[in-house]
Amino acid sequence: MSTTTSHPSEPDGPADGTVRPARLIQNESTTEIPVHLLFRDDPDPAPVPLKPAVVGRRQGTGEQPRLRRPAIAPKRPVPQVDPDLVERPATVLPGAAGVLAGACGAAGCVATSWWAGVLPPLALEVLRLPAYAGAGLGPAQWAAYAAAGALGLFGLGGLARGRTGRAWVLDLFGRYRGTVRRSGLLWVNPLLLRRRVDMRLRHWRSEPVPAADGAGVALRVVVLVVWRVRDTARATLAVDDHETYLRECVEAALARVPVQMPGGPKGAGDAAAEALTRLVAADAAPVGLEVFSVQPARVEYAPEVAAAMHRRRIAALDAQHRASVLTSVVDSVEDTVTRLTMRGLVELDDYERKALVKDLTVAFCAGRGETAP
Repeated sequence: MSTTTSHPSEPDGPADGTVRPARLIQNESTTEIPVHLLFRDDPDPAPVPLKPAVVGRRQGTGEQPRLRRPAIAPKRPVPQVDPDLVERPATVLPGAAGVLAGACGAAGCVATSWWAGVLPPLALEVLRLPAYAGAGLGPAQWAAYAAAGALGLFGLGGLARGRTGRAWVLDLFGRYRGTVRRSGLLWVNPLLLRRRVDMRLRHWRSEPVPAADGAGVALRVVVLVVWRVRDTARATLAVDDHETYLRECVEAALARVPVQMPGGPKGAGDAAAEALTRLVAADAAPVGLEVFSVQPARVEYAPEVAAAMHRRRIAALDAQHRASVLTSVVDSVEDTVTRLTMRGLVELDDYERKALVKDLTVAFCAGRGETAP
């Protein structure tokens, strides 16, 4: 005989009088599934499309945390310059054109003087010109003088000598007009402002620059930079002084890249040099500079930490020396005791063995201490 009782948590029991277990979760909701559906034999069940559900984690429920995309670090801003400021060749003429213009101007002045009758007799004899009384210096003669003089000055004033490995950046009233990379005697418009730029491969050895190692210890680093000017227009007009700009780029890169002291981990120096080269080249490229390598030439501790780091290095070397000496002494004692025992020269119990090891250790350490440099 069985009796049915109503559970306190279920005041309204089922109609058949069975007892339900207490709910473990108070807000639990259940759905009844017909039994015949569990054993239904369906050869081709219809697929049910499932969508991935993203559930937020609630405190204390044990649910899986919500998957979130990792935050993407913002990229370091790249310096921007005028996109139209790109090097292009300037219009120049051979030097013979300037020489010819200067000669024509000088000849025009001589002809005007002969026309006005003011040419000295000696010049008439040298130039083998016939004597001419002339009409005097009138408005026409002065205009001819002005035209001939302007032609001569314009022709001779534009003569320039181009050199290999150097260029001129030309601008007129602040506007870029082109770059001259040619060598030899050239004629350049004398109204244009010329700025000479060195195009050769250059090595720059910096002064001691503040830096830090991987542990944050202050260092002073002397850097050797191999670079050259690639775009003369940007190197001259995009910044006030491209050499100063390159120096600032090197200092900024040293503030971001840790530098190791000589004798550090193998490959750390090459990795630091590669990172410095990459950073400086990326910062200097927008202003027309091409950086090939940035190598730390000398690395030393900063003056404020040099004494402390020197004492620390000496202590580390001393500890390393002591450890090597102790290892050698222990090996020697072990070898001596083993040989004595295996050859049957002595028979030792545990107490005698420990005493012998102690005496040998003291003797070997004393001997090493006397012979140590």
